[in-house]
Amino acid sequence: MKPLIALAFSAALLSACATAPTLYGPRTTPQSTGFSEYRLEAGRYRVSFRGGPGAPIEQISDYALLRAAELTVRDGYDWFRISDRVTESTGQASGPRLSVGGGSSSYGRRSSVGLGVGTSFNLGGGPAIIRTIEVVFGKGARPKDADAYDAREIIQSIGRGHQSI
Repeated sequence: MKPLIALAFSAALLSACATAPTLYGPRTTPQSTGFSEYRLEAGRYRVSFRGGPGAPIEQISDYALLRAAELTVRDGYDWFRISDRVTESTGQASGPRLSVGGGSSSYGRRSSVGLGVGTSFNLGGGPAIIRTIEVVFGKGARPKDADAYDAREIIQSIGRGHQSI
């Protein structure tokens, strides 16, 4: 029993270390972390940010906002409004599991009994979150709307410490 407890403790420690940090940058493959964007029409984009396993939703949401702000400024606009948002979760967050199985068989005068014990641990760090926002750009004064953001203010507040790409 002590080896099983030691194994479970070791796996828990490893799973705490298994979550890689989610860095701000472009997505290079469909399964990698980072941002991607798709131009729907002039002044309108769909922006996505995929976080690594276990990354907090707040960080993923901020990075999607940051990319939208960068696109807004790059295209010569002042503010953007979120017209649609979707949050997806991929993978499963599951903890350690212990399973026990048994079976018996008989053939003539002989019989046998078997018992098995198995464990599994999720070392992935949790689900990966993808935040997708559809944004519309605008010029001039920002509308007084909860879903409207000043692009330069977002770059200043969220972009500190992150390299703009």
